[in-house]
Amino acid sequence: MNDEAGATTTPIEALSSKRRWLITAGVMTGMFIAALEATVVGTAMPTVIASLGGLNHYSWVFSAYLVTSTVTVPVWGKLSDLYGRRLLYQVGIGVFLLGTLLSGFSGSMTQLIVFRAIQGLGAGALVPLGMTIIGDTFTLEERAKMQAYFSGVWGLSSIIGPIVGGFITDQISWRWVFFVNLPIGVVAALIIGFALREPKLHSRPKIDYAGAILLMIAISLLMLAMVEGGSSGLINSQNILIFLASAVLLVIFVFVEKRAADPIIPFELFKNRTIAIAIPAGFLGGVAMFGAISFIPLFAQGSLGFTATAAGSLLTPLMLSWVSMSIIGGRLMLKIGYRLLTIVGYTALTIGFILLAMFDRDTSRIFLYLDLIIIGIGLGSSMLTLLIAVQQAVEKSKLGVATSLNQFSRSIGGAVGVAVMGAVLTASLAGQLNKAADEGRLTKTQAEEFASNPNALIEPSAKASVPAETLAVLQSSLAKAIHPVFWAGAVMAGLGLLVVLFLPSEKEEDEVPIDGERLIMAEQTTINARNQPDVHETYS
Repeated sequence: MNDEAGATTTPIEALSSKRRWLITAGVMTGMFIAALEATVVGTAMPTVIASLGGLNHYSWVFSAYLVTSTVTVPVWGKLSDLYGRRLLYQVGIGVFLLGTLLSGFSGSMTQLIVFRAIQGLGAGALVPLGMTIIGDTFTLEERAKMQAYFSGVWGLSSIIGPIVGGFITDQISWRWVFFVNLPIGVVAALIIGFALREPKLHSRPKIDYAGAILLMIAISLLMLAMVEGGSSGLINSQNILIFLASAVLLVIFVFVEKRAADPIIPFELFKNRTIAIAIPAGFLGGVAMFGAISFIPLFAQGSLGFTATAAGSLLTPLMLSWVSMSIIGGRLMLKIGYRLLTIVGYTALTIGFILLAMFDRDTSRIFLYLDLIIIGIGLGSSMLTLLIAVQQAVEKSKLGVATSLNQFSRSIGGAVGVAVMGAVLTASLAGQLNKAADEGRLTKTQAEEFASNPNALIEPSAKASVPAETLAVLQSSLAKAIHPVFWAGAVMAGLGLLVVLFLPSEKEEDEVPIDGERLIMAEQTTINARNQPDVHETYS
């Protein structure tokens, strides 16, 4: 069975149980280096700045990676549908490792930013293609039970990442924060190359180059505006021009895609009710998720007086409950269905943010920890559940692009959410400081100074130079200013809840668009894998 581009869509044949679990190990290893990279680099950055200089470009070390790893996700997904998962996954790891190697040899901050962008280009393949490979290889029931493994990778990396990053930086060199990923990435590529077998292509696919270029440029501009807006404010002349340019390119992209023989994003996917609901729900969930990860430590450090380490560790109960609920949720989904489980998740997420918005400096820390557990339960109940729903809603020939769109929507939601919440915080904090000045608790000069540069709330050296009474006013002002941020998160999570209410149930007729051959072969894979040896003859 071939699609219009000529790429084969014949399901992957039965693989032995050993080969299938090797595939899982390869995917998890690839995900681990992507997840670890997101946590260890932040720990090493103060040392990197001391070595390379360039403090004014600090944020771009992270932003360059974030932009490129986000904009390439749908392109990697579509290409994997055309050329196969194994080749594209290995290419993605190769690009990631090239950027990693170059980052470790950086001689200046500018070089590090460029090499981190290259690293991000490859990182855009690791998670979505990994989950697509799992979608190809395992049945629905098996994937539901495997949620724990993939959530565990992210939970483990969030806990050990800062520890590993700190140890390597202190005991060896910050450069080895990058180099340590090289052997792990090579192992992941070798495992996938050995274990994954796919049917050969019988004709040359048609690539939508125009659509891919337009999409990446448009989303890059949008991401750049969001990244800059998070620190300097969303609404300024430069950002407005960037937003307009991005919007124009996206309109052109839509016209190009409608005329493309095999578009990068097939818009007919959105005729499927599950996809049409899951993508905006993923976007809104991404807003809430990244908002929690970004602003809860700031609240703890700036308002409650936590150290940077203690503020970062606040996310541990969130991550642990996320992983735990993923373990439970995978099994619950098989009994109650993905719709109900997703509704439960977004309900918990909404409640969690409402409670956050009600906290102040006098609230018991125990309640803060409990609330973070509630948010973790919400994320664990909904994120991977939505992914599995998306994968079950499409035929195999579109599995890569559908899986990538799910990841893409969440990443874009995170970028938009952090930028919008950052703008809300900036405006709210300025208002609170001006109010404190009007009441005589601060001078006008202090209010203006701290509004433009609130580092005294989070940097130990700056905090030590501020009188205790003034610091208390600043902490109180931040605590009040961050309430609208958490209310914004609650609104986004609440909108997500409203959206997922429209998810079709598994019993509805329009929720069975999976082609019969794929479903039969998936089930046959499970039966045959226990009794048949590996099949090599027809595979590349």
